[in-house]
Amino acid sequence: MEAVRRPTPTTPGLGMVLGGGGARGAYQVGLLRAIARRYPHLQVPILVGVSAGAVNTTHIASHRGTFADCMEDLVRHWCSMTPDQVFRVDASSLATNVLRSGFRLVAGGQAHPEQFRGMVDTEPLRHFLHRVLEPAADGSLPGIDHNLQRGSLRAVALCATSYTTSQSVTWVQGRGIATWERPQRRAEQAQLSVEHVMASTALPLLFPAARVGSEWFGDGGIRLTAPLSPALHLGASRIITISTRYDRSQAEADRPQVAGYPPPAQVLGVLYNAVFLDLIDQDVVRLERLNKLVERMPVDQRAGLRVVDMLVLRPSRDLGRLASEYEPRLPRVFRFLTRGLGTKRTESPDILSLVMFQEDYLRRLIELGESDAERQWERIAPFIEAEPERISAVR
Repeated sequence: MEAVRRPTPTTPGLGMVLGGGGARGAYQVGLLRAIARRYPHLQVPILVGVSAGAVNTTHIASHRGTFADCMEDLVRHWCSMTPDQVFRVDASSLATNVLRSGFRLVAGGQAHPEQFRGMVDTEPLRHFLHRVLEPAADGSLPGIDHNLQRGSLRAVALCATSYTTSQSVTWVQGRGIATWERPQRRAEQAQLSVEHVMASTALPLLFPAARVGSEWFGDGGIRLTAPLSPALHLGASRIITISTRYDRSQAEADRPQVAGYPPPAQVLGVLYNAVFLDLIDQDVVRLERLNKLVERMPVDQRAGLRVVDMLVLRPSRDLGRLASEYEPRLPRVFRFLTRGLGTKRTESPDILSLVMFQEDYLRRLIELGESDAERQWERIAPFIEAEPERISAVR
């Protein structure tokens, strides 16, 4: 059934936070596509992206067309993606990186750092982003400046982790934006580029770090303890955040996912979930508690704290478990390596879902995102169409 278009709402304080999840970022695109069908001219003036969410965020911020046009282009780009457009999957390249990794481990730290730059070579991803984002000769993204000047965008922020200083860094490009500092977190004004996106998406150990300025950076989710914070600092009064983490019931959470000693795939899956997916859920809980506390306080005693409305959207299925259905169609050499990590021994190979950039799995995630949006429309529409009366608490 074709979606019924609705009047374009006024959204001056609307922010959107798109978190990590590697290939799971396709789910975010499907959900946003369903929203765009009803609100083709929707404007989201405050955008924050982390890890895979940085790819989607940057595309939205730099696209010159309508929200609906933007989503259709983003769906097309995701559906054209293959593993060899993200990292080199040929046998020689994978073998070289594995051997370098092993040599680094047995060399007692004496090997040159160049010997190990991640398990896979992500130069294809850099080429893909250049083709999609069309940067200028100086590396900047003209579409972002265009949208800032016409007023459809107020600010866009990308988060990364500095391996050089061990800080969480948020790069911000926007109009009238003041930066901020918190313990182990800092914001910097920047002219965003493909290299900023590469830095935010650099999965630790798997993908090589990216250099921005004089520092080396990895995935933005590593040290970002408050994923919603950048949107609040940028002035969001309402925040839509799309998690790629399935909310398991207590019975599902208690069910063992692996029998016997955990294989590396299970250990890595738990680790990556804790770093990239759990933090946003914890931050949502903290902000909800803060909202309740602020609501009970007299206005003149709130000391600058204000209530923030939130809409959290998440998949109705376990994306890790779903990935196992598509694992047999991975490139043979890459499939050999992932099975060596024990992805066949766990019921929910979350680590596999992060790197499964293949068309059939990505299309399935997009379809799931669209269907989930339809099922949750009674939550989505009132949130988007609500008249904003409350503005953000700054943390």
